[in-house]
Amino acid sequence: MYDGANLHIKPKDKIGLIGANGTGKSTLLRIIDGEYLPDGGSISKSGDCTIGFLNQDLLSYQSDDSILSVAMQAFERQNFLQAEIDKVLHKMETNFEDDDVNKLARFQDEFDALGGYTIQSEAEAILEGLGFSTEELAQPLQKFSGGWRMRVMLAKLLLQRPSLLMLDEPTNHLDLPSIQWVENYINTYEGAIIVVSHDRFFLDNTVTTIVEVTGSKLVSYSGNYSFYMEEKALRNEVQKGAYENQQQAIKQTEKFITRFKAKATKARQVQSRVKALERLELIDDVLDENAKVNFKFNFGTQPGRFIMHLEDITKAYGPKRILTSTNAVIERGDKIALIGANGKGKSTVLRIIDGSEQFEGERKLGHNVIDSFYAQHQLESLDVNNTLLDELKMTGTGKLETELRSILGCFLFSGDDAFKKIKVLSGGEKSRVALAKVLISEANFLLLDEPTNHLDMMSVNILIQALQQYEGTYVVVSHDRFFVSEIANKIWYIEDEEIKVYPGTYDEYETWMEQRRIDGTLPKEGSPKKTVEKIVEKKPVLDDFAKKEAQKNLKKLNQKLTDAESLIAKLEAEKVEKEKTLADPITFNNADTLKKENIAYQKILNSLEEANDTWEAVMLEIEETENVLQ
Repeated sequence: MYDGANLHIKPKDKIGLIGANGTGKSTLLRIIDGEYLPDGGSISKSGDCTIGFLNQDLLSYQSDDSILSVAMQAFERQNFLQAEIDKVLHKMETNFEDDDVNKLARFQDEFDALGGYTIQSEAEAILEGLGFSTEELAQPLQKFSGGWRMRVMLAKLLLQRPSLLMLDEPTNHLDLPSIQWVENYINTYEGAIIVVSHDRFFLDNTVTTIVEVTGSKLVSYSGNYSFYMEEKALRNEVQKGAYENQQQAIKQTEKFITRFKAKATKARQVQSRVKALERLELIDDVLDENAKVNFKFNFGTQPGRFIMHLEDITKAYGPKRILTSTNAVIERGDKIALIGANGKGKSTVLRIIDGSEQFEGERKLGHNVIDSFYAQHQLESLDVNNTLLDELKMTGTGKLETELRSILGCFLFSGDDAFKKIKVLSGGEKSRVALAKVLISEANFLLLDEPTNHLDMMSVNILIQALQQYEGTYVVVSHDRFFVSEIANKIWYIEDEEIKVYPGTYDEYETWMEQRRIDGTLPKEGSPKKTVEKIVEKKPVLDDFAKKEAQKNLKKLNQKLTDAESLIAKLEAEKVEKEKTLADPITFNNADTLKKENIAYQKILNSLEEANDTWEAVMLEIEETENVLQ
């Protein structure tokens, strides 16, 4: 993994450790922590260096103690002194001695000097900053899921204030508000920090040095991630030029050797150049790490204008209300990012949309909608004994093996990787396989729950490109701000137990939210939802004749809806065919033909818009008639 790698960490350094999955970032942190020993070289630390290491192993930590008690284990000396103070006070209740008074004074002085009287408030502030409510602080650690337990262990580390804090993928288990809180904390942290992260915004906001693991070396860049991107491009340009110049010189030298090796008069010169080539320190070519997705993810069936209507949706888990009488509409072409704090119900909303969650209200699926759902638990549904190629064949798309291997290539599985077994893959590699399956499923509506978790930056870049090329509709839950800013044209967030919509990009949404904070129009967390009593109008009671007429009308309307859907499907097919004709070189190289085809294409578009409007109008009439009949 490493060969002659060097790294010097100074006090107050803020280092972002980056590199592709499998290059040894976590291994390096374990070497620094002393868990692993290097095969060669040395690790030297100052005598007063203390290390705090947040790693994925801490997910399995269990305890019956409250999360506040677990976090306060960070204060070893203060806890010891508190126990000793309690012992002395208990003894003095029945046996008062001067020696005990002196002992108590010493303990209390040291306890005060170490800030013992404020440690509980510090622990509470950090835990609440990481997303825990005041009521949850007294609950046992084992009640919480792995991601929440990881937050407690992070709080414990922050309270220890080690001189070197090492964080391995901390944002994987944090929601957006907690990520922003950790960013602010790191910026004021007095010790040194090394953080492994694939979150570009997080690195930009927290680190002042980037160390890249590449070619078994550690290469440093004096700046944040954006600086690294610019500086690396410049370095690559210089290296590429040096590599090409050296290769040209080598070719010329080899030509000279080949041409004159048989001539006795040139023997000394030939021998000199042979030795020069042997001594030459070769410059490596620049590796292209900007993988490009050149595969188009198609689907065979075009949906109608509306993908889904959510009407009067209410959802609660016991006393905890997630949604109350909320409405939302998803239209064809929407690229929605659902963002916000954990516990607000983002994954619940995805499952309601998918139809796999119980709720009150109505979920109306649009015409010809075919959906596909990606979530982390679906990694477990991969057949571990399958090869990657066999796993993709199970989607039943009928794609040829060459097409499937091309798709695997897009997701960084090249050559013989296609024949690897699923069971030998890392978590990030399994995520890429599961995402590839979703994207080739020919679904026209995707639901993606935290798709960037466990993906390195190159893999995230591939997913961004794939979604940018995808012509369907999707709803994505993610805390990765860079990812969201690249793939969303509409933002959903949950506020006041309702799904709220911002009709723009993430950057525009952030600007708008900041203005709301300045204006004081942003609701405070935990503030009760304002409820408005609904005025319930009594529906008129229909007599038998009116009911029969309404039922006849409903039957006609349903036939109209079927006709409208058939027409939409026909026009969508004509549109696709016309687009193929317009893309044909024979068409666009002939001005008259191109003009004629463009007119015909515009007529199809107009007809399609009218058909969608008709479908919507008929749908509304059906809803009104059904309401009257209820």
